[in-house]
Amino acid sequence: MRSFALAATLGLCASLSAALPSKPHSPFAHKHKAVKRDGTPKAVFAHFMMGNAYPYTTQDFQDDIELAHASGIDAFAVNMGTDDWQPDHLDSFYQAAANSGTGFQLFPSFDMSVFPCGSADNAQTLVNYVNQYSGHPNQFKYDGRPLASTFSGESCSFGQGSAAQGWKSQFVDALGGNVYFVPAFFVDPSTFNQYSIDGIYNWNAGWPIQLTTSLVQSLLGSTGLKLTGLVSSAASAASNALVSQVTSIDSDTQYINGLSSVNAQGAKAYMTSVSPWFFTHYGPDTYNKNWVYYSDDQLYATRWDTIIANRDKFDLVEINTWNDYGESHYIAPVKGDQPNSQAWVDGFAHDADVGWLDMTNYYATAYKTGNYPEITEDKLYMWARPHPKDANSADGVGKPTNFEMFQDTLWAVYFATAPATVTLSTADGVTQSFNVQAGANKLSTQLTPGGYMHGTVVRNGQTIIDLKPDGYTFNPNPPSYNYNAFVAFQGANSTSS
Repeated sequence: MRSFALAATLGLCASLSAALPSKPHSPFAHKHKAVKRDGTPKAVFAHFMMGNAYPYTTQDFQDDIELAHASGIDAFAVNMGTDDWQPDHLDSFYQAAANSGTGFQLFPSFDMSVFPCGSADNAQTLVNYVNQYSGHPNQFKYDGRPLASTFSGESCSFGQGSAAQGWKSQFVDALGGNVYFVPAFFVDPSTFNQYSIDGIYNWNAGWPIQLTTSLVQSLLGSTGLKLTGLVSSAASAASNALVSQVTSIDSDTQYINGLSSVNAQGAKAYMTSVSPWFFTHYGPDTYNKNWVYYSDDQLYATRWDTIIANRDKFDLVEINTWNDYGESHYIAPVKGDQPNSQAWVDGFAHDADVGWLDMTNYYATAYKTGNYPEITEDKLYMWARPHPKDANSADGVGKPTNFEMFQDTLWAVYFATAPATVTLSTADGVTQSFNVQAGANKLSTQLTPGGYMHGTVVRNGQTIIDLKPDGYTFNPNPPSYNYNAFVAFQGANSTSS
């Protein structure tokens, strides 16, 4: 888990009291090849927090690899820190990739918020990591060179006169150019050309971080509305204003434009991000991180759709994250260690059995091939926060910054093989039905304090899905603040929830 000092806090839009269904999503019509224009294949990565994997054995790593591979993910970006046990674990990780026989790959993503970077010796540590695995068959390569990334590092000089000089002389040149360097530097994109990089990773693109409570109020104000009391067509106008922010690629465009001026030795790659959620809740006595990013409007599916619609602009995609539990954006099973996040993570799985990971293969395949794959099984995914945004608790940490923007909404995505009727219920007698078409349909309805989530799918008079997960109540009196998502999933051929 890292500190996110450089990312603007965000949240969700307050009381949009009438949550309206989204139109069914049409299959992707464009016919693209599965490679970018220079012939380099597109790929999907997931950010893996090594710091949460202390108890892992080689078999644990292999289990994660096989699960990720089955979900359309090509490689893990392994977030490396400074714990003395992490080098041995990384060796086990590469061994597990080889053992899996899947062709799954890895590459290091150095967490420069924890690595020291004031001397040439500090840079040599990073160089050693790259050299050790550059020839490994499971090392991900791009443009023929081993890929390496970072989280932050824009202030690392490694004893040189500037960060740009430090990374060039002590890392890129020290590797003899045998590295494809794609860092996540939090700098003005117009300054990318000062650095010796081959590409750039836009870490924050996965969330509409420009949205804050004040901006949402401004957006609603432009429609003549306030944060409360929205109904019917007024709610639709407000919803459209917010969705336009969620689907914006302004940040991507700025990064792409900045990258265009970089003088690289070969192909240049823009790596964007996609994420399902963000909530972190640490007090001043620990990490002092207590905020949210806007995650409504079916963020994970919506961001994927935006990426797919603009896939020619995006060379690589990284999912944030596989297992960062402390920031609530994990898509993998909760296993290994947690960074004291049990209060908002335990009981809140997001993985293949309950939803977000299961839907990943559909979108990753569409991004890599240019065509949404055929839906061969009806599947219903639902998620919601466990208490109203305005609920009060005395947990000692307080409400996260920008919580006011949240909607008290049950979000759903339905993968339909054919037209059907989906009914979402949040309490006895509180239901909303949707006639959906074949494809991926985005649906939503208002939550009811004290209520539940329940979804049914009927086709030709027969109920093919009936999903009412145990363990979920929209609790108006929570014991502690929790803006994480409870996710549920069921396929027509399964009983998962």
